[in-house]
Amino acid sequence: MVLRLISRVVNGAKGGVTAGLRGTADIASSTINVVKKTTISTLKETSEFVKEGLDVPASIVKGALSGVGEIGASVITAVKGTVNGVVQGFMETGGGQEEAVRGSVAQAIHSGKELGVDVGETAIEAVQGAVDAIKQVGGDAADATKDAVGAAMDAASEIGGDTVDTVKSALLSGVEGAEEIIQAAKK
Repeated sequence: MVLRLISRVVNGAKGGVTAGLRGTADIASSTINVVKKTTISTLKETSEFVKEGLDVPASIVKGALSGVGEIGASVITAVKGTVNGVVQGFMETGGGQEEAVRGSVAQAIHSGKELGVDVGETAIEAVQGAVDAIKQVGGDAADATKDAVGAAMDAASEIGGDTVDTVKSALLSGVEGAEEIIQAAKK
């Protein structure tokens, strides 16, 4: 049952993003609205996802980034907008900030690795997308930064290998406040 639901969310997001972005010249700026609308419609379609405890933000990010790759657009230019759109859409439909941020950022890192894009760049774009979304919906940007950096590091640890060092280095150089968050997590 849960796997069927995950598959429906991923494929629905992929289809919605592919249809919404196909033929669009400016993928980076169009992604936020297309993904946000896809997220909202996916969540309104059925409440089964929430009842099953499904990580909806992660599933939508996975589908959306797959859709971007499928239309031949640069995945890395769509990461920030994808995470931003998912976080906004998820929160507008009643989802929590931490779940939205952590699920979206972690899946962006995993999808970036799967799609063969630079995971360091992906981490920076995902964290910035999550924080921007939280600012836009009036949430707590400091908590969002902490959750996003933590999720990026956790995802990098799950992937293993050089990914941890790559993501950590990228976050330290590209995300304001990342050093303090990473240091605090070590304690």
